[in-house]
Amino acid sequence: MLYERYMPLVYGVCLKYLKNRNNSQDAVTQIFEVLIEQVRQHDIKVFKSWLYGVTRNYCLMQLRSQHTQKSKMFVLSETSFMENTKEEHLIDEEAMVLDKQTIALNKCLSTLKEMQRKCVEAFFFEEKCYQEIASEMKIEEKQVKSSLQNGKRNLKICLQKSEKVNYA
Repeated sequence: MLYERYMPLVYGVCLKYLKNRNNSQDAVTQIFEVLIEQVRQHDIKVFKSWLYGVTRNYCLMQLRSQHTQKSKMFVLSETSFMENTKEEHLIDEEAMVLDKQTIALNKCLSTLKEMQRKCVEAFFFEEKCYQEIASEMKIEEKQVKSSLQNGKRNLKICLQKSEKVNYA
């Protein structure tokens, strides 16, 4: 009986605050569900005024909740944007460092003796084994091993001098 009598009032108030028919209809249902419990807990003198206050408070809480969720979504999206921007910045920095390292490595490779350079390039860039390098260059495997060791040491010294790449 209360629902039939006061539903238009509650719906009107909800529509006024929430400005959405579906949300207002849901609110009316939820308000009348809560109403059953709250009627017993309060000393109500004028039911219509009390119901209006309960409805208004419910709608304001819904609006506050929606505003809080939007704020959280904004903060989350802003945080996500900042993290993506940081990641992109880090990727750009890493690419710049790699470019500098590549330039330094190429420069230092060109300073090596020809035998050392060929052995280093064949072993590290072409991924050939000592035996393959030795047969291609027509030298012994011991010479390949020695040229690789000397080449790596000289590369390390050159790169440390250029201070563009630090090797341990």
